[in-house]
Amino acid sequence: MNKVSIIGAGQVGAATGLFIAQKQIANLLLVDVVPGLAQGKALDLSQAAPVEGYGIRIAGTEKFAEIEGSEVVVVTAGVARRPGMSRLDLLEKNASIVKGIAQDIAKYAPLALLIMVTNPLDLLTYLAWKVTGFPPQRILGQAGILDTARFRHFVAQELGVSAEDVSAMVLGGHGDTMVPLPRYTCVSGVPVTELLSAERIAELVERTRRGGAEIVALLKTGSASFAPGAAAAQMVEAILRDQKRILPCSAYLQGEYGIEGVFVGVPVRLGAQGVEEVLELKLTSEELKVLRASAEVYRQGIEQLTPYL
Repeated sequence: MNKVSIIGAGQVGAATGLFIAQKQIANLLLVDVVPGLAQGKALDLSQAAPVEGYGIRIAGTEKFAEIEGSEVVVVTAGVARRPGMSRLDLLEKNASIVKGIAQDIAKYAPLALLIMVTNPLDLLTYLAWKVTGFPPQRILGQAGILDTARFRHFVAQELGVSAEDVSAMVLGGHGDTMVPLPRYTCVSGVPVTELLSAERIAELVERTRRGGAEIVALLKTGSASFAPGAAAAQMVEAILRDQKRILPCSAYLQGEYGIEGVFVGVPVRLGAQGVEEVLELKLTSEELKVLRASAEVYRQGIEQLTPYL
């Protein structure tokens, strides 16, 4: 069976492990530097198997060498946001953590595909790419799926319909500059612009941008875990089953949308080779302007990564 390693056995890492286990697509290895944490979470997940009916092997370790042979490595390790913090506020604390992890991934799992979840997502995906030296199609960030899920939830809640019937697309960086696209949002094929006023759609867009911060403010001592874990698991499944899913992910752009040299959220075809294609949607001039502005925030942020490169 395939092997997936999750670096970081905290709330997000454990949630990611649970959703992957339920899909029964790979054996799991949880890795964490905190003694006993990964082993304890692995044992807990294993003991849920008789109830949930998954039949995979789940192990925990503090030794990075054990990720050898992983087809996919998911990185969730790092410091979580606190109330009042933006994702960019985490850069200095998490960059040094991710640098060390990326070095170990390159050493022990040089053929793996790497999914970044740690914030600030787009910048740390860039850092991991630089440190590992992996081809850009084998490194991507989980963000757009999560942001899109939040937008779909808010639209479904507003209309009183099933979230399964809501399709949407959120591009841009994983932060305050993300770019929800109401024109590409439908309920069973009906454009949301025909169901809600422009003013109400704008309010839902803004709530989506603040989706993570809203949860942080409510929890006070933590951040979102279930939705990020589900989104990361969906990416793992698309890769291991070579599903060719069209999903919004943080990918390296080389001229698409007039953007070059940064990781930012765009729709990609996700399969066994990782990012197999970046899809260029037909955006309006205003949508394109906002997407490029979002990318520029992260282009400027790359300068802050210099001490870690």
